[in-house]
Formats: sequence, C-alpha cells, structure tokens
Amino acid sequence: MEFEPAKLATQIAGNFTGFDWLELRDCIQTSPSEELWLKAYNEFLMKRLTTRYIYPIQLLMKHGEQKGEGYSIVSIQCALIEFLAAFRNGLTYKFVPRGQLLGKFEYSGSKSLYVEFLTTAPLFSDLFDEKLATDFYVNIRCALLHEARTKNGWRIRASGNKAVCKHGKIVYRDTLQYLLESYLACYKDELLESAEKQQAFIRKFDSLCE
Repeated sequence: MEFEPAKLATQIAGNFTGFDWLELRDCIQTSPSEELWLKAYNEFLMKRLTTRYIYPIQLLMKHGEQKGEGYSIVSIQCALIEFLAAFRNGLTYKFVPRGQLLGKFEYSGSKSLYVEFLTTAPLFSDLFDEKLATDFYVNIRCALLHEARTKNGWRIRASGNKAVCKHGKIVYRDTLQYLLESYLACYKDELLESAEKQQAFIRKFDSLCE
C-alpha cells in the first residue's frame, strides 16, 4: 500500500498523525510485543474513539435535559457500531459504481456487517439475535442516519436494565453506551491474543491513512 505524504500528516487519533501510525506499525511488524499492541490500542484506537465519539457522547449525556438529545446520542452510537464492526474485520467502506468490483477487504453494504457484529461480537451477542439485530439496523440505525427519526414504534430512553428492550421496542442510550465501552475493554484482550485481530487492526489503520 502506498501513502501520500500530505495525507499522512493528517491527525488520525488525537494529535497522532498517519506518520506516527506508520512508525508504530513498523515497530510492531519488526518486533511485536504486548507493550506495542497496548500502545496501538490506547494511543490510536482509544484516542481516536474517545476524542471523536465517546467524549462527545458523554458531554451530551452530562449536559442534556432529556428533551430529545437521545436521538443525537444514539445516532453517534450507531455510527460507532458500524466502525467497530468494520474495524473488527479490518474492512474499509467503498462506494462501488455499477460494474466495479470490491477488493478483498472492502464492503459497500453495511446491513450484513452490522447484523453480524451485533449477533457475534462479545457482549452484544448476549443481547441480539438475528431478528432483533435486523430490526435495530433498519428501524434505529438507518432511520436515524437517513431520516433523523426512529421507525416502526421504536423509542429512545435514558437508561434501563438492558441496552435494547425487544418487546418494548426501546433503546436505552446510557446502557448502550456502557455496552459499547465494555465491548472495547473486551476487544483489547482479543487484540492481544489474536493474530487475526492484529492484522485487521493494521489494515484498518492503514486505510485511515490513505
């Protein structure tokens, strides 16, 4: 993969740039160690997610008045879920004009990726079956991101025992945030133990430098 110097100067995780990532990646590939992978997790993945997603969500939760900001919070959470789903597999989204083909680690439609993540990822798989995951994708994720609303009777509330109440059709935004942050802690353990997850991590951060 070739990188353009101008793009490598872009900050991709807090103040860290693409140049910083390539330097760390080269160290990991030359002399891999738990210490280096923890650095990648903390200084790149978590720094990126904290500054761009987690901290903004926390601000909305802390200063909100429960007068509708839950829609903004869950919209951000839905975008984060898709990123985590793609990140877990080292995939990059690509818009594909008719007649063009996807590369090996590219995707153009998010439904199957989204549903697979909700039904197989640690912690999420305890809550979602395929039917509920599809319902969430269609009536929460797509409805919020495309129409700024929920559909088919789904509602958003602050907190509950579970992140999603299937029978009541309720997303509990605070509980969903706790689930997302707990998943990230589990993912750290997976990353340290799985060569497959490590290669996916490298692919995804390489793509963020393109």
